[in-house]
Amino acid sequence: MEELKHECGVAMIRLLKPQTFYQEKYGTGHYGLNKLYLMMEKQHNRGQEGAGIACVNLAAPVGEEYMFREKAEGKDAITEIFGRTTCWDSASLYMGHLRYSTTGKSGLQYVHPFLRRNNWRAKNLCLCGNFNMTNIDEIFAKIVRQGQSPRMYGDSYITLEWIGHRLDREVERCFEEAKKMGLQDLDITRYIDDHVDMARVLRTSLPDYDGGYVLCGLTGSGEMFAVRDPWGIRPAFFYQDDEVVAVASERPVLQTTFDLTTEQIHEIAPGEALIVNRLGEMRTETILPQRGDSQCSFERIYFSRGSDCDIYQERKRLGEQLTTPILKAINHDTDHTVFSFIPNTAEVAFYGMVEGFRRQGLDVRTEKVAWKDIKLRTFITEAGARNDLAAHVYDITYGCLRPNEDNLVIIDDSIVRGTTLKESIFKILDRLHPKKIVIVSSSPQVRYPDFYGIDMARLEDLCAFRAAIALLKEKRMTNQIINEVYQACKEHPFESNHVRRIYDPFTVAEINAKIVEMLRPEGMKAPVELVFQSIEGLHTACPNHQGDWYFTGHYPTPGGIRRVNEAFVEWFLNH
Repeated sequence: MEELKHECGVAMIRLLKPQTFYQEKYGTGHYGLNKLYLMMEKQHNRGQEGAGIACVNLAAPVGEEYMFREKAEGKDAITEIFGRTTCWDSASLYMGHLRYSTTGKSGLQYVHPFLRRNNWRAKNLCLCGNFNMTNIDEIFAKIVRQGQSPRMYGDSYITLEWIGHRLDREVERCFEEAKKMGLQDLDITRYIDDHVDMARVLRTSLPDYDGGYVLCGLTGSGEMFAVRDPWGIRPAFFYQDDEVVAVASERPVLQTTFDLTTEQIHEIAPGEALIVNRLGEMRTETILPQRGDSQCSFERIYFSRGSDCDIYQERKRLGEQLTTPILKAINHDTDHTVFSFIPNTAEVAFYGMVEGFRRQGLDVRTEKVAWKDIKLRTFITEAGARNDLAAHVYDITYGCLRPNEDNLVIIDDSIVRGTTLKESIFKILDRLHPKKIVIVSSSPQVRYPDFYGIDMARLEDLCAFRAAIALLKEKRMTNQIINEVYQACKEHPFESNHVRRIYDPFTVAEINAKIVEMLRPEGMKAPVELVFQSIEGLHTACPNHQGDWYFTGHYPTPGGIRRVNEAFVEWFLNH
Protein backbone atom coordinates (compact mmCIF):
# COMPACT_ATOMS: atom_id res chain seq x y z
CA MET A 1 0.00 0.00 0.00
CA GLU A 2 2.98 2.31 0.56
CA GLU A 3 5.39 2.91 -2.26
CA LEU A 4 8.97 2.26 -1.27
CA LYS A 5 11.76 3.67 -3.35
CA HIS A 6 14.52 1.41 -4.48
CA GLU A 7 18.10 2.39 -5.07
CA CYS A 8 18.17 2.16 -8.81
CA GLY A 9 18.39 -0.16 -11.78
CA VAL A 10 21.27 -0.70 -14.20
CA ALA A 11 21.55 -1.80 -17.83
CA MET A 12 24.61 -2.43 -19.99
CA ILE A 13 25.17 -3.61 -23.56
CA ARG A 14 28.39 -4.43 -25.39
CA LEU A 15 28.00 -4.95 -29.13
CA LEU A 16 30.39 -7.64 -30.36
CA LYS A 17 29.93 -7.15 -34.11
CA PRO A 18 30.54 -4.20 -36.45
CA GLN A 19 27.66 -1.75 -36.78
CA THR A 20 27.04 -2.93 -40.36
CA PHE A 21 26.13 -6.38 -39.00
CA TYR A 22 23.20 -5.04 -36.96
CA GLN A 23 22.09 -2.80 -39.82
CA GLU A 24 21.97 -5.75 -42.21
CA LYS A 25 20.46 -8.30 -39.78
CA TYR A 26 17.99 -6.12 -37.87
CA GLY A 27 17.43 -3.30 -40.35
CA THR A 28 18.42 -0.52 -37.98
CA GLY A 29 21.47 1.49 -37.11
CA HIS A 30 20.03 2.01 -33.62
CA TYR A 31 20.21 -1.61 -32.45
CA GLY A 32 22.28 -0.93 -29.32
CA LEU A 33 20.31 2.16 -28.36
CA ASN A 34 16.98 0.44 -28.96
CA LYS A 35 17.94 -2.47 -26.72
CA LEU A 36 19.22 -0.14 -24.00
CA TYR A 37 15.98 1.85 -24.17
CA LEU A 38 13.88 -1.29 -23.80
CA MET A 39 15.98 -2.55 -20.89
CA MET A 40 15.58 0.74 -19.08
CA GLU A 41 11.85 1.01 -19.67
CA LYS A 42 11.41 -2.54 -18.37
CA GLN A 43 13.17 -1.43 -15.17
CA HIS A 44 11.26 1.83 -14.79
CA ASN A 45 9.86 0.43 -11.54
CA ARG A 46 13.32 0.72 -10.02
CA GLY A 47 13.77 4.45 -10.48
CA GLN A 48 11.58 7.36 -11.49
CA GLU A 49 13.49 10.32 -10.08
CA GLY A 50 15.99 10.46 -12.91
CA ALA A 51 17.86 8.53 -15.55
CA GLY A 52 21.15 8.65 -17.37
CA ILE A 53 22.92 6.89 -20.22
CA ALA A 54 26.46 6.75 -21.53
CA CYS A 55 28.26 5.21 -24.47
CA VAL A 56 31.76 4.75 -25.89
CA ASN A 57 32.61 4.94 -29.59
CA LEU A 58 35.77 2.92 -30.12
CA ALA A 59 36.03 4.03 -33.76
CA ALA A 60 36.10 7.78 -33.07
CA PRO A 61 39.21 9.46 -34.51
CA VAL A 62 41.60 11.47 -32.35
CA GLY A 63 40.26 14.95 -31.75
CA GLU A 64 36.62 13.92 -31.75
CA GLU A 65 34.39 12.98 -28.82
CA TYR A 66 34.30 9.27 -28.08
CA MET A 67 32.57 9.10 -24.70
CA PHE A 68 29.04 10.49 -24.44
CA ARG A 69 26.67 10.95 -21.52
CA GLU A 70 23.13 12.26 -21.09
CA LYS A 71 21.16 12.73 -17.86
CA ALA A 72 17.70 14.01 -16.96
CA GLU A 73 15.41 14.28 -13.96
CA GLY A 74 11.78 13.29 -13.53
CA LYS A 75 9.52 10.41 -14.45
CA ASP A 76 9.91 11.14 -18.19
CA ALA A 77 13.70 11.20 -18.02
CA ILE A 78 14.16 8.07 -20.16
CA THR A 79 12.21 9.52 -23.06
CA GLU A 80 14.02 12.84 -22.73
CA ILE A 81 17.56 11.47 -22.76
CA PHE A 82 17.01 9.08 -25.65
CA GLY A 83 15.69 12.02 -27.64
CA ARG A 84 19.19 13.53 -27.49
CA THR A 85 21.18 10.53 -28.76
CA THR A 86 21.11 11.10 -32.51
CA CYS A 87 24.92 10.83 -32.81
CA TRP A 88 25.34 7.64 -30.77
CA ASP A 89 24.78 5.03 -33.47
CA SER A 90 28.47 4.26 -33.97
CA ALA A 91 29.04 3.34 -30.32
CA SER A 92 29.84 -0.21 -29.18
CA LEU A 93 29.38 0.13 -25.42
CA TYR A 94 26.19 1.40 -23.76
CA MET A 95 25.26 1.90 -20.13
CA GLY A 96 22.01 3.08 -18.54
CA HIS A 97 20.85 3.92 -15.04
CA LEU A 98 17.54 4.63 -13.31
CA ARG A 99 17.63 6.52 -10.04
CA TYR A 100 15.70 6.48 -6.83
CA SER A 101 17.37 8.49 -4.09
CA THR A 102 17.72 7.10 -0.59
CA THR A 103 19.75 10.05 0.64
CA GLY A 104 17.20 12.83 0.25
CA LYS A 105 19.52 14.58 -2.22
CA SER A 106 18.04 15.67 -5.53
CA GLY A 107 19.28 17.47 -8.59
CA LEU A 108 20.90 16.58 -11.88
CA GLN A 109 24.33 16.41 -10.25
CA TYR A 110 23.23 13.32 -8.30
CA VAL A 111 21.89 11.44 -11.33
CA HIS A 112 24.12 8.65 -12.62
CA PRO A 113 26.28 7.94 -14.59
CA PHE A 114 29.20 9.89 -13.17
CA LEU A 115 32.01 10.73 -15.58
CA ARG A 116 35.73 11.24 -14.91
CA ARG A 117 37.58 12.82 -17.82
CA ASN A 118 41.19 12.54 -19.00
CA ASN A 119 43.13 12.99 -22.25
CA TRP A 120 44.23 9.36 -22.03
CA ARG A 121 41.38 7.18 -23.26
CA ALA A 122 42.13 4.45 -20.76
CA LYS A 123 41.87 6.90 -17.83
CA ASN A 124 38.34 8.02 -18.70
CA LEU A 125 35.83 6.34 -16.42
CA CYS A 126 32.03 6.39 -16.45
CA LEU A 127 30.36 4.81 -13.42
CA CYS A 128 26.83 4.03 -12.30
CA GLY A 129 25.33 1.60 -9.85
CA ASN A 130 22.64 0.21 -7.66
CA PHE A 131 24.25 0.74 -4.30
CA ASN A 132 24.41 2.33 -0.91
CA MET A 133 27.71 2.25 0.96
CA THR A 134 27.45 2.18 4.75
CA ASN A 135 31.04 3.22 5.51
CA ILE A 136 31.60 6.09 3.13
CA ASP A 137 33.05 8.14 6.04
CA GLU A 138 35.94 5.70 6.32
CA ILE A 139 36.50 5.62 2.55
CA PHE A 140 36.48 9.42 2.45
CA ALA A 141 39.01 9.60 5.28
CA LYS A 142 41.28 7.12 3.51
CA ILE A 143 41.20 9.16 0.30
CA VAL A 144 42.01 12.35 2.20
CA ARG A 145 44.93 10.65 4.01
CA GLN A 146 46.38 9.78 0.63
CA GLY A 147 46.34 13.45 -0.34
CA GLN A 148 43.19 13.64 -2.46
CA SER A 149 40.67 16.47 -2.03
CA PRO A 150 37.26 15.28 -3.31
CA ARG A 151 35.02 18.09 -4.62
CA MET A 152 31.82 16.41 -3.39
CA TYR A 153 30.87 14.23 -0.44
CA GLY A 154 28.72 11.26 -1.35
CA ASP A 155 29.19 7.58 -2.01
CA SER A 156 28.64 7.88 -5.77
CA TYR A 157 31.18 10.62 -6.38
CA ILE A 158 33.75 9.28 -3.93
CA THR A 159 33.47 5.80 -5.43
CA LEU A 160 34.05 7.28 -8.89
CA GLU A 161 37.16 9.08 -7.69
CA TRP A 162 38.51 6.11 -5.74
CA ILE A 163 38.10 3.62 -8.59
CA GLY A 164 39.35 6.30 -10.98
CA HIS A 165 42.46 6.74 -8.85
CA ARG A 166 43.16 3.00 -9.00
CA LEU A 167 42.52 3.05 -12.76
CA ASP A 168 45.13 5.81 -13.08
CA ARG A 169 47.64 3.66 -11.20
CA GLU A 170 46.86 0.69 -13.46
CA VAL A 171 47.39 2.79 -16.59
CA GLU A 172 50.68 4.04 -15.20
CA ARG A 173 51.73 0.46 -14.46
CA CYS A 174 51.07 -0.45 -18.09
CA PHE A 175 52.92 2.68 -19.20
CA GLU A 176 56.05 1.66 -17.28
CA GLU A 177 55.84 -1.86 -18.71
CA ALA A 178 55.63 -0.48 -22.23
CA LYS A 179 58.61 1.81 -21.66
CA LYS A 180 60.69 -1.10 -20.39
CA MET A 181 59.81 -2.99 -23.57
CA GLY A 182 61.20 -0.11 -25.63
CA LEU A 183 57.84 1.03 -26.99
CA GLN A 184 57.28 4.67 -27.88
CA ASP A 185 54.47 7.14 -28.58
CA LEU A 186 51.29 5.56 -29.97
CA ASP A 187 52.68 2.08 -29.46
CA ILE A 188 52.68 2.80 -25.72
CA THR A 189 49.06 3.93 -25.91
CA ARG A 190 48.05 0.81 -27.81
CA TYR A 191 49.85 -1.35 -25.26
CA ILE A 192 48.03 0.37 -22.39
CA ASP A 193 44.64 -0.01 -24.07
CA ASP A 194 45.27 -3.72 -24.63
CA HIS A 195 46.67 -4.52 -21.19
CA VAL A 196 44.67 -2.56 -18.62
CA ASP A 197 43.50 -5.12 -16.07
CA MET A 198 40.11 -4.04 -14.70
CA ALA A 199 40.07 -6.97 -12.28
CA ARG A 200 43.24 -5.56 -10.69
CA VAL A 201 41.62 -2.12 -10.50
CA LEU A 202 38.55 -3.49 -8.75
CA ARG A 203 40.53 -5.72 -6.38
CA THR A 204 42.53 -2.73 -5.18
CA SER A 205 39.46 -0.46 -4.97
CA LEU A 206 36.75 -2.45 -3.23
CA PRO A 207 38.13 -4.42 -0.24
CA ASP A 208 37.33 -1.64 2.24
CA TYR A 209 33.77 -1.05 1.07
CA ASP A 210 30.83 -2.05 3.26
CA GLY A 211 27.34 -2.09 1.76
CA GLY A 212 25.14 -3.52 -0.92
CA TYR A 213 26.17 -2.73 -4.46
CA VAL A 214 26.25 -3.51 -8.14
CA LEU A 215 28.80 -1.17 -9.69
CA CYS A 216 28.91 -0.77 -13.47
CA GLY A 217 31.55 1.03 -15.47
CA LEU A 218 32.89 1.92 -18.90
CA THR A 219 36.35 3.22 -19.77
CA GLY A 220 37.29 5.36 -22.73
CA SER A 221 39.51 2.59 -24.09
CA GLY A 222 36.60 0.13 -24.24
CA GLU A 223 36.62 -1.81 -20.96
CA MET A 224 33.22 -2.69 -19.48
CA PHE A 225 32.54 -4.16 -16.03
CA ALA A 226 29.81 -4.95 -13.53
CA VAL A 227 30.79 -6.05 -10.01
CA ARG A 228 28.55 -7.30 -7.21
CA ASP A 229 29.02 -6.94 -3.46
CA PRO A 230 30.49 -9.99 -1.66
CA TRP A 231 27.36 -10.47 0.46
CA GLY A 232 25.15 -10.72 -2.65
CA ILE A 233 22.78 -8.06 -1.30
CA ARG A 234 22.01 -6.35 -4.61
CA PRO A 235 21.15 -8.42 -7.72
CA ALA A 236 22.71 -8.50 -11.20
CA PHE A 237 22.21 -10.77 -14.22
CA PHE A 238 23.94 -11.13 -17.58
CA TYR A 239 23.57 -12.70 -21.01
CA GLN A 240 26.16 -13.42 -23.68
CA ASP A 241 26.03 -14.66 -27.26
CA ASP A 242 28.17 -13.94 -30.32
CA GLU A 243 26.41 -10.59 -30.90
CA VAL A 244 26.08 -8.96 -27.47
CA VAL A 245 26.93 -9.04 -23.80
CA ALA A 246 24.16 -7.52 -21.68
CA VAL A 247 23.73 -6.83 -17.95
CA ALA A 248 20.61 -5.84 -16.01
CA SER A 249 19.35 -5.67 -12.44
CA GLU A 250 16.58 -8.17 -13.19
CA ARG A 251 16.38 -11.40 -15.17
CA PRO A 252 13.01 -10.82 -16.95
CA VAL A 253 14.41 -7.59 -18.41
CA LEU A 254 17.00 -9.58 -20.34
CA GLN A 255 14.48 -12.26 -21.25
CA THR A 256 12.05 -9.75 -22.75
CA THR A 257 14.68 -7.60 -24.45
CA PHE A 258 16.49 -10.46 -26.16
CA ASP A 259 13.73 -13.12 -26.25
CA LEU A 260 15.55 -15.59 -23.99
CA THR A 261 14.76 -18.55 -21.80
CA THR A 262 15.50 -18.50 -18.09
CA GLU A 263 18.39 -20.94 -18.59
CA GLN A 264 20.19 -18.59 -20.99
CA ILE A 265 20.65 -15.95 -18.31
CA HIS A 266 23.21 -16.11 -15.53
CA GLU A 267 23.53 -14.33 -12.22
CA ILE A 268 26.71 -12.51 -11.29
CA ALA A 269 27.90 -14.24 -8.14
CA PRO A 270 28.58 -12.36 -4.89
CA GLY A 271 32.02 -10.77 -5.01
CA GLU A 272 32.32 -11.49 -8.72
CA ALA A 273 32.85 -9.12 -11.64
CA LEU A 274 31.78 -9.53 -15.24
CA ILE A 275 34.46 -7.90 -17.40
CA VAL A 276 34.48 -7.32 -21.16
CA ASN A 277 37.75 -6.04 -22.59
CA ARG A 278 38.14 -3.64 -25.50
CA LEU A 279 38.24 -6.58 -27.94
CA GLY A 280 34.84 -7.81 -26.74
CA GLU A 281 36.21 -10.79 -24.83
CA MET A 282 34.09 -11.52 -21.75
CA ARG A 283 35.14 -13.20 -18.53
CA THR A 284 34.00 -13.39 -14.93
CA GLU A 285 36.49 -13.08 -12.10
CA THR A 286 36.28 -13.25 -8.33
CA ILE A 287 37.17 -9.80 -7.03
CA LEU A 288 36.39 -10.35 -3.36
CA PRO A 289 35.77 -13.62 -1.51
CA GLN A 290 32.11 -14.21 -0.79
CA ARG A 291 31.39 -12.93 2.72
CA GLY A 292 27.88 -14.20 3.25
CA ASP A 293 24.61 -15.37 1.75
CA SER A 294 22.48 -12.26 2.16
CA GLN A 295 20.61 -11.83 -1.10
CA CYS A 296 17.84 -9.34 -0.39
CA SER A 297 14.47 -10.94 0.34
CA PHE A 298 12.67 -7.61 -0.20
CA GLU A 299 13.73 -7.87 -3.85
CA ARG A 300 11.59 -11.00 -4.07
CA ILE A 301 8.65 -9.72 -2.05
CA TYR A 302 8.28 -6.28 -3.54
CA PHE A 303 10.84 -4.64 -5.82
CA SER A 304 11.72 -7.05 -8.60
CA ARG A 305 9.38 -7.69 -11.47
CA GLY A 306 6.84 -10.39 -10.68
CA SER A 307 7.18 -11.74 -14.22
CA ASP A 308 10.35 -13.57 -13.21
CA CYS A 309 9.40 -17.26 -13.10
CA ASP A 310 10.99 -17.90 -9.69
CA ILE A 311 9.76 -14.68 -8.09
CA TYR A 312 6.23 -15.38 -9.31
CA GLN A 313 6.19 -18.76 -7.60
CA GLU A 314 7.79 -17.37 -4.45
CA ARG A 315 5.17 -14.65 -4.12
CA LYS A 316 2.42 -17.20 -4.59
CA ARG A 317 3.91 -19.32 -1.81
CA LEU A 318 4.07 -16.27 0.45
CA GLY A 319 0.33 -15.87 0.01
CA GLU A 320 -0.52 -19.55 0.32
CA GLN A 321 1.38 -19.87 3.62
CA LEU A 322 -0.93 -17.30 5.23
CA THR A 323 -4.15 -19.28 4.92
CA THR A 324 -4.00 -20.78 8.43
CA PRO A 325 -3.63 -17.49 10.37
CA ILE A 326 -6.22 -15.87 8.08
CA LEU A 327 -8.76 -18.59 8.85
CA LYS A 328 -8.10 -18.07 12.54
CA ALA A 329 -8.64 -14.30 12.17
CA ILE A 330 -12.06 -14.79 10.52
CA ASN A 331 -13.04 -17.67 12.80
CA HIS A 332 -13.06 -20.00 9.75
CA ASP A 333 -16.15 -18.20 8.41
CA THR A 334 -15.28 -18.16 4.70
CA ASP A 335 -18.97 -18.07 3.76
CA HIS A 336 -19.12 -14.53 5.12
CA THR A 337 -15.74 -13.26 3.97
CA VAL A 338 -14.57 -11.40 0.85
CA PHE A 339 -10.90 -11.61 -0.17
CA SER A 340 -9.00 -8.94 -2.11
CA PHE A 341 -5.61 -7.20 -2.41
CA ILE A 342 -3.93 -3.78 -2.36
CA PRO A 343 -1.74 -2.72 -4.20
CA ASN A 344 -1.06 -4.36 -7.59
CA THR A 345 2.30 -5.70 -6.39
CA ALA A 346 0.36 -7.90 -3.94
CA GLU A 347 -1.74 -9.51 -6.68
CA VAL A 348 0.45 -12.59 -7.09
CA ALA A 349 0.46 -13.28 -3.33
CA PHE A 350 -3.33 -12.92 -3.51
CA TYR A 351 -3.49 -15.66 -6.17
CA GLY A 352 -1.37 -17.90 -3.97
CA MET A 353 -3.62 -17.25 -0.98
CA VAL A 354 -6.75 -18.11 -2.97
CA GLU A 355 -5.13 -21.28 -4.34
CA GLY A 356 -4.19 -22.24 -0.80
CA PHE A 357 -7.81 -21.99 0.32
CA ARG A 358 -9.05 -23.96 -2.67
CA ARG A 359 -6.54 -26.74 -2.00
CA GLN A 360 -8.26 -27.05 1.36
CA GLY A 361 -11.61 -27.40 -0.37
CA LEU A 362 -12.72 -23.85 0.38
CA ASP A 363 -14.38 -21.93 -2.45
CA VAL A 364 -13.70 -18.39 -1.23
CA ARG A 365 -15.30 -15.19 -2.52
CA THR A 366 -12.93 -12.75 -4.26
CA GLU A 367 -13.58 -9.20 -5.39
CA LYS A 368 -11.66 -6.21 -6.71
CA VAL A 369 -12.42 -4.08 -3.67
CA ALA A 370 -9.96 -1.16 -3.92
CA TRP A 371 -8.76 0.93 -6.86
CA LYS A 372 -5.80 3.31 -7.01
CA ASP A 373 -7.61 6.43 -8.14
CA ILE A 374 -5.47 9.57 -7.98
CA LYS A 375 -2.06 10.82 -7.03
CA LEU A 376 -1.31 13.66 -4.64
CA ARG A 377 -0.58 16.96 -6.33
CA THR A 378 2.35 18.85 -4.90
CA PHE A 379 0.76 22.27 -5.45
CA ILE A 380 -1.61 21.57 -2.54
CA THR A 381 0.41 22.73 0.44
CA GLU A 382 -2.15 23.10 3.23
CA ALA A 383 -1.87 20.13 5.59
CA GLY A 384 -5.62 19.72 5.97
CA ALA A 385 -6.23 19.75 2.24
CA ARG A 386 -3.42 17.28 1.59
CA ASN A 387 -4.68 14.89 4.27
CA ASP A 388 -8.17 15.03 2.84
CA LEU A 389 -6.83 14.29 -0.62
CA ALA A 390 -4.71 11.43 0.72
CA ALA A 391 -7.84 9.86 2.15
CA HIS A 392 -9.20 9.54 -1.39
CA VAL A 393 -6.15 8.11 -3.15
CA TYR A 394 -8.00 4.78 -3.26
CA ASP A 395 -11.60 4.22 -4.24
CA ILE A 396 -13.75 1.16 -3.48
CA THR A 397 -16.18 -1.06 -5.29
CA TYR A 398 -19.47 -0.27 -3.58
CA GLY A 399 -21.84 -3.16 -3.03
CA CYS A 400 -19.21 -5.93 -3.11
CA LEU A 401 -19.79 -6.74 0.59
CA ARG A 402 -22.94 -7.45 2.55
CA PRO A 403 -22.86 -4.63 5.12
CA ASN A 404 -22.26 -5.75 8.70
CA GLU A 405 -22.32 -9.43 7.62
CA ASP A 406 -19.14 -9.99 5.62
CA ASN A 407 -15.54 -9.90 6.80
CA LEU A 408 -13.04 -8.26 4.46
CA VAL A 409 -9.54 -9.73 4.03
CA ILE A 410 -7.03 -7.54 2.18
CA ILE A 411 -3.56 -8.86 1.38
CA ASP A 412 -0.61 -6.49 0.94
CA ASP A 413 3.03 -7.25 0.15
CA SER A 414 4.38 -5.26 3.10
CA ILE A 415 3.36 -2.84 5.84
CA VAL A 416 6.20 -0.47 6.56
CA ARG A 417 5.22 3.01 7.73
CA GLY A 418 1.48 2.54 8.04
CA THR A 419 0.80 6.04 6.72
CA THR A 420 -1.42 4.95 3.84
CA LEU A 421 -3.36 2.61 6.10
CA LYS A 422 -4.09 5.42 8.52
CA GLU A 423 -4.77 8.20 6.03
CA SER A 424 -6.60 6.30 3.32
CA ILE A 425 -7.09 2.54 3.39
CA PHE A 426 -8.85 2.11 6.74
CA LYS A 427 -11.21 5.00 6.08
CA ILE A 428 -12.19 3.91 2.60
CA LEU A 429 -12.67 0.23 3.51
CA ASP A 430 -14.79 1.16 6.50
CA ARG A 431 -17.32 2.69 4.08
CA LEU A 432 -18.26 -0.85 3.01
CA HIS A 433 -19.35 -1.55 6.61
CA PRO A 434 -17.53 -4.89 6.97
CA LYS A 435 -18.08 -6.97 10.06
CA LYS A 436 -14.28 -7.14 10.44
CA ILE A 437 -11.26 -6.04 8.43
CA VAL A 438 -8.20 -8.30 8.30
CA ILE A 439 -5.08 -6.72 6.76
CA VAL A 440 -2.60 -9.40 5.72
CA SER A 441 1.07 -8.76 4.95
CA SER A 442 2.89 -11.31 2.82
CA SER A 443 6.12 -10.18 4.51
CA PRO A 444 6.96 -10.23 8.24
CA GLN A 445 6.84 -7.11 10.39
CA VAL A 446 9.37 -4.56 9.09
CA ARG A 447 11.20 -3.72 12.33
CA TYR A 448 14.53 -2.31 11.20
CA PRO A 449 15.71 0.25 8.65
CA ASP A 450 17.60 -0.63 5.50
CA PHE A 451 21.00 0.87 4.78
CA TYR A 452 21.79 -0.98 1.57
CA GLY A 453 19.63 0.87 -0.93
CA ILE A 454 15.97 1.16 0.12
CA ASP A 455 14.53 4.41 1.44
CA MET A 456 13.72 3.39 5.00
CA ALA A 457 16.67 4.52 7.06
CA ARG A 458 14.86 6.01 10.09
CA LEU A 459 13.51 3.86 12.87
CA GLU A 460 10.65 6.23 13.66
CA ASP A 461 9.26 5.73 10.14
CA LEU A 462 8.50 2.07 10.90
CA CYS A 463 5.11 1.46 12.48
CA ALA A 464 6.36 -1.72 14.20
CA PHE A 465 9.11 0.26 15.95
CA ARG A 466 6.71 3.00 17.04
CA ALA A 467 4.36 0.34 18.41
CA ALA A 468 7.13 -1.38 20.40
CA ILE A 469 8.27 1.93 21.88
CA ALA A 470 4.69 2.78 22.85
CA LEU A 471 4.35 -0.60 24.58
CA LEU A 472 7.61 -0.09 26.49
CA LYS A 473 6.45 3.30 27.71
CA GLU A 474 3.06 1.92 28.72
CA LYS A 475 4.76 -0.80 30.77
CA ARG A 476 7.12 1.77 32.31
CA MET A 477 10.18 0.06 30.85
CA THR A 478 11.84 3.25 29.57
CA ASN A 479 14.77 3.15 31.97
CA GLN A 480 15.07 -0.61 31.93
CA ILE A 481 15.26 -1.03 28.15
CA ILE A 482 15.11 2.19 26.12
CA ASN A 483 17.83 3.98 28.07
CA GLU A 484 19.99 0.87 28.26
CA VAL A 485 19.70 0.33 24.51
CA TYR A 486 20.67 3.96 23.93
CA GLN A 487 23.81 3.59 26.05
CA ALA A 488 24.78 0.34 24.33
CA CYS A 489 24.22 1.82 20.85
CA LYS A 490 26.27 4.87 21.73
CA GLU A 491 29.16 3.09 23.41
CA HIS A 492 29.38 -0.14 21.39
CA PRO A 493 27.98 0.57 17.90
CA PHE A 494 29.87 -2.28 16.18
CA GLU A 495 29.32 -4.92 18.85
CA SER A 496 25.84 -6.09 17.81
CA ASN A 497 22.42 -4.76 16.86
CA HIS A 498 21.31 -3.54 20.28
CA VAL A 499 17.99 -2.30 18.89
CA ARG A 500 16.72 -5.88 18.81
CA ARG A 501 16.19 -5.61 22.58
CA ILE A 502 13.35 -3.15 21.96
CA TYR A 503 11.18 -5.97 20.65
CA ASP A 504 12.20 -8.74 23.04
CA PRO A 505 9.46 -8.22 25.69
CA PHE A 506 6.60 -8.53 23.20
CA THR A 507 4.97 -11.10 20.95
CA VAL A 508 4.12 -10.39 17.33
CA ALA A 509 0.44 -10.34 18.30
CA GLU A 510 1.03 -7.67 20.95
CA ILE A 511 2.84 -5.44 18.49
CA ASN A 512 0.13 -6.08 15.87
CA ALA A 513 -2.55 -4.93 18.30
CA LYS A 514 -0.63 -1.77 19.15
CA ILE A 515 -0.08 -0.98 15.46
CA VAL A 516 -3.82 -1.22 14.87
CA GLU A 517 -4.50 1.03 17.85
CA MET A 518 -2.03 3.64 16.62
CA LEU A 519 -3.13 3.61 12.96
CA ARG A 520 -6.87 3.28 13.46
CA PRO A 521 -8.44 6.61 12.38
CA GLU A 522 -10.94 8.34 14.61
CA GLY A 523 -14.52 7.39 13.85
CA MET A 524 -13.72 4.05 12.23
CA LYS A 525 -16.32 1.43 13.15
CA ALA A 526 -15.11 -1.97 11.89
CA PRO A 527 -12.71 -3.95 14.10
CA VAL A 528 -9.29 -4.56 12.54
CA GLU A 529 -6.75 -7.35 12.85
CA LEU A 530 -3.29 -7.60 11.30
CA VAL A 531 -1.77 -10.86 10.06
CA PHE A 532 1.92 -10.95 9.16
CA GLN A 533 4.05 -13.55 7.42
CA SER A 534 6.36 -15.44 9.78
CA ILE A 535 10.15 -15.39 9.42
CA GLU A 536 10.05 -19.14 8.86
CA GLY A 537 7.42 -18.68 6.16
CA LEU A 538 9.56 -16.07 4.43
CA HIS A 539 12.54 -18.41 4.23
CA THR A 540 10.39 -21.32 3.12
CA ALA A 541 8.97 -19.26 0.26
CA CYS A 542 12.30 -17.60 -0.70
CA PRO A 543 14.92 -20.19 0.24
CA ASN A 544 17.74 -18.68 -1.83
CA HIS A 545 17.40 -15.15 -0.50
CA GLN A 546 18.40 -15.13 3.14
CA GLY A 547 18.82 -11.36 3.53
CA ASP A 548 16.17 -10.65 6.19
CA TRP A 549 17.65 -7.76 8.21
CA TYR A 550 14.49 -5.68 7.76
CA PHE A 551 12.60 -8.26 9.79
CA THR A 552 15.15 -9.87 12.11
CA GLY A 553 17.79 -7.17 12.59
CA HIS A 554 20.52 -9.56 11.43
CA TYR A 555 22.55 -7.15 9.28
CA PRO A 556 25.12 -8.94 7.13
CA THR A 557 27.82 -6.26 7.36
CA PRO A 558 29.52 -4.33 10.18
CA GLY A 559 28.42 -1.10 8.55
CA GLY A 560 24.77 -2.12 8.73
CA ILE A 561 25.09 -2.92 12.44
CA ARG A 562 26.75 0.41 13.13
CA ARG A 563 24.14 2.32 11.15
CA VAL A 564 21.13 0.79 12.96
CA ASN A 565 22.69 1.60 16.32
CA GLU A 566 23.39 5.14 15.15
CA ALA A 567 19.79 5.41 13.96
CA PHE A 568 18.58 4.55 17.46
CA VAL A 569 20.88 7.13 19.03
CA GLU A 570 19.53 9.74 16.63
CA TRP A 571 15.93 8.74 17.42
CA PHE A 572 16.61 8.86 21.17
CA LEU A 573 18.14 12.33 21.05
CA ASN A 574 15.26 13.69 18.96
CA HIS A 575 12.48 12.24 21.10
